[in-house]
Amino acid sequence: MARSRNVWGIDIGKCGLKALRCSRSSDSEKLVADAFDYIEYPMLLTQPEADPGELVRDAVEEFLSRNDIVGDTIAVSVPGQAGLSKFIKLPPVEASKIPDIVTYEARQQIPFPLEQVIWSWQRLEGGIEESGFVIDAEIALFAMKRDQVAKAIEPFKDADIEIDILQLSPVSLANVVMFDQLPKPSEVDPDAPPPSIVLASMGVDSTDLVITNGLKIWQRTMPIGGSNFTRALVQGMRMTFPKAENLKRNAARADDPKKVFQTLRPVFNEFASELQRSLNYFTGQDSTAKIGQVLLVGNAAKLRGLSDFLAKQLQLEVHRLREFKGLEGDLVLKTPAFRENQLAFATVYGLALQGLGVAGVRTNLLPSDVTRDRLIHANKPWAVAAMLGLLVAALINFLGIYVAWSSFSESLFANAFTQIDSVVAKSSQIQSSLEQAQSERLGILETQQRFIRIKDRRFQTLELIRAIEAMTPRNEPEKTDGVLRDEMKEAEAALAAEEARAAPTTAVLKPTIPISINYDELHIDSLDCQFFEDLSTWFEPIEEDWRSTIAAAKFESDNEEEQASMANPSDEDEVEQPNSEAGGESNEGMDDVEYEPEEEENEPQSPTGKGWVIQIVGHHFHNEDYHAPFEGRTYLRTTFIESLLGERGEIVTVAAGPMAGEKVLPKDIGIGFPAIIESNPIEDYWVSTAVDSVGDDGMGMGPSRRPSRGLDGGLAEDGLDLRKYRFVIQFVWKPKSPGVVELVPDDGSGNDY
Repeated sequence: MARSRNVWGIDIGKCGLKALRCSRSSDSEKLVADAFDYIEYPMLLTQPEADPGELVRDAVEEFLSRNDIVGDTIAVSVPGQAGLSKFIKLPPVEASKIPDIVTYEARQQIPFPLEQVIWSWQRLEGGIEESGFVIDAEIALFAMKRDQVAKAIEPFKDADIEIDILQLSPVSLANVVMFDQLPKPSEVDPDAPPPSIVLASMGVDSTDLVITNGLKIWQRTMPIGGSNFTRALVQGMRMTFPKAENLKRNAARADDPKKVFQTLRPVFNEFASELQRSLNYFTGQDSTAKIGQVLLVGNAAKLRGLSDFLAKQLQLEVHRLREFKGLEGDLVLKTPAFRENQLAFATVYGLALQGLGVAGVRTNLLPSDVTRDRLIHANKPWAVAAMLGLLVAALINFLGIYVAWSSFSESLFANAFTQIDSVVAKSSQIQSSLEQAQSERLGILETQQRFIRIKDRRFQTLELIRAIEAMTPRNEPEKTDGVLRDEMKEAEAALAAEEARAAPTTAVLKPTIPISINYDELHIDSLDCQFFEDLSTWFEPIEEDWRSTIAAAKFESDNEEEQASMANPSDEDEVEQPNSEAGGESNEGMDDVEYEPEEEENEPQSPTGKGWVIQIVGHHFHNEDYHAPFEGRTYLRTTFIESLLGERGEIVTVAAGPMAGEKVLPKDIGIGFPAIIESNPIEDYWVSTAVDSVGDDGMGMGPSRRPSRGLDGGLAEDGLDLRKYRFVIQFVWKPKSPGVVELVPDDGSGNDY
């Protein structure tokens, strides 16, 4: 049956089923609302006594009993927290290579094997394409686990409803904003985009937050929704959940509205605080972004006073989305039931936009096997007819063969059989030779692949050594010991001259020691390596060291500086008290909440497989008082460890391959999981600045070296008292060459790569 031009958008929420049927209007910038339905469950799906499966099944059956959907396109939404959304900015690349890059990014960004997920992507509007190259392009990547997809479509499958589109709710909301509130993406100037619109869709347990300016999209799910307000009333006013829910919806008509709002105020503050932190994080990611206004949708947004409170706290325009500018059709729009629940229809409106082909984002998470089975089912009658025709033709053919066989005489065909035997023998000989040649070919290809791998990896050890050298901090390496001694003598002479000029009661400031004798560098005493068949056997006993290295030490210096400044404030300066995040006004309930950025989901939590463990034993002298707090372990972390983690950018030079000469991150050549295994206390150390003597380490240094003294008790030689910090570092190295295509072992299928 041919599909009609109508689209049903269906959203199964936690409080009810929302559906909206739309068609194209004569106005290309509008849709026509033909029908709608809103079926509220007897209770929320999240209530302990609720049976979600039965409630949803009853709602779907009631929907089918009241609406004719035969031949219509069906678009269904799933909650944002059920899937993964990533918006990735691509480097300058050939347009033809974008699918390959997206596949690579999908393997990196999706924390599951691609075989276990349904994923889809789309290149967003914007960017520049010239001569086959794309610049400043951004892609949207969405994914869901297969079991989550199956769970989402199960109620429709049980009701024999054929779904055409499966989309994440935040994506549908973004389509509403781009179609209904912003100019067309083709009309937007990438260099001067309009202010971003924030759409907050308040659900039962969470709020989908979507920010877009028509070209870029940012999405986050906040863990606060309408049920948070209901539970506050349950606890604050000692009532049952159903009564609290009814009171929330009719707060303005309550016996004591002031008491209701006072009870809800902590939740108001919490919601405003969470929204403010999300906006701060967004603007921190994109310094050029500007927030225009905040729009609220969802039935929970009808809570009286919420929009005014948010506007005051955020210092932004905050409104409920009272109308859909791109939607017409008085048959639906002027219906009291629709007007009463209009804020709940934003998601299904966005689904209808996609189903009618006018949405900005058109990805689909419906599994391909569902589409294939539907096609087979639709063509089954034709397939049966074709099968019957083939059976009839086969029967006729069999009868013809039988008639011919009945007239067969062995004597007539003896010569033919002899010729056939000869051809079969010759064919067997040729087949044997062919199999032998094929075997030789496979052996040659295997050898070729081995040589190619050896060629690609011959520079990898060199790259590792060069990488360690590039990541090791140093200061003026061209300076010799003689230069250091000369600089020290100049500093001492300056000090003596200053003391001679100064009055006995005048305090003399010690001249600054030349930076070249600050020993602003790391010394590597030894470098060793060990191969592991399974890197997890190395990682398990040192996992805590690794976590301490990459996490706890990361904020060591900042905390020390902050503590020092708080412990010793000046008499003239006042310690500035933090204001509220919006408008400088006090905001109850917001002070104790801190925003923590979401962890990168693609980062591995432990090394696996084969690889090398590199151990570096070293020391440094960056431990004087004027180095504080960047001394000892902190100096090691803020220099060498940050380089190993890639926090100092692309500093490793590729030696060979397609990217030879380019700078890459340490992880791009296989370096990762650095851990400080041993961190010794800072110890006193003597450095001689006299002429190198026999037995020292070439710089007048040695752990047992002490300054010698003359008969009068004075120092017999010049030198420096330094402070030494010793350490042991280990990290993983799984050698790889950036840009080199890995060869797949031959499986005998003839596909060599």
